[in-house]
Amino acid sequence: MTALTRRTLLRLGAGVAGACALDPLWRLGIATAAPGGEQPSPSSATGMPTRMSGSFVSAARGGIETNWIIARPPGHAGPLRPVIALHGRDMDAAGVMDMGIEAGLAQLARAGYPPFAVVAVDGGNTWWHRRVTGEDSGAMVLNELLPMLPTKGLDVSRVGFIGWSMGGYGALLLGGALGAKRTAAICAVAPALYSDYGEALAAGAFDGPADWFAYSVYGTPALSEIPLRIDCGASDQYFKATKQFVASLHKPPAGVSFEGGHDVAAWKEKLPRQLAWLAT
Repeated sequence: MTALTRRTLLRLGAGVAGACALDPLWRLGIATAAPGGEQPSPSSATGMPTRMSGSFVSAARGGIETNWIIARPPGHAGPLRPVIALHGRDMDAAGVMDMGIEAGLAQLARAGYPPFAVVAVDGGNTWWHRRVTGEDSGAMVLNELLPMLPTKGLDVSRVGFIGWSMGGYGALLLGGALGAKRTAAICAVAPALYSDYGEALAAGAFDGPADWFAYSVYGTPALSEIPLRIDCGASDQYFKATKQFVASLHKPPAGVSFEGGHDVAAWKEKLPRQLAWLAT
């Protein structure tokens, strides 16, 4: 299927001059997150927990019990806007929080950054879009998770997205679908992008060429209007496709970093800068 490429379909530019400059390499020094199963103490200032968790039965996912976790910075009583955190393949909401989200929010609060919450949710391995089985983890996020969040003290009038690998692709897909009026920013970390369906076939990311075309993020108009941060290392398997995606945008991303590998250790190292970028 080499003739059916997103590069051919969109006639992408050959370079990304100026878009690949590294962001400032300042550090916030995030500590390790609380061990699994342990709930951090409620905020001493407000009594609101810095971590909430629960589940709901997702109709969009075919009746699957779907876990969610909300992390908040300490010391904030009012409604917060959320960043929706989408996990990679073979991960879940708990794995997202294990990367240091809660400690990161606390560090930002101490540094005086604007507060926000991070919401992680289980999405399975269906690549955050509708599959031939009928399961649709993307619809679960947009039509079930988001409407629930106001009952948890969150303001969903505008939301952000962050995702890793499969979730990085999902963050671009769902943020673009929600549109520039509702999506404040998107941080895609090592996004699992495929500019050729033949490459996507082996990963099981799509159900066929038409599915790949329908759920591609290349050429999505809203993604040229929403502030983007793209992190994808030069040694990453998705590096080439990610550069092609950056080149396809009408407006360069606000932040781009092509460094690091496709692994959780590299993602943890970048997390302080990514959360700070989302805060601003």
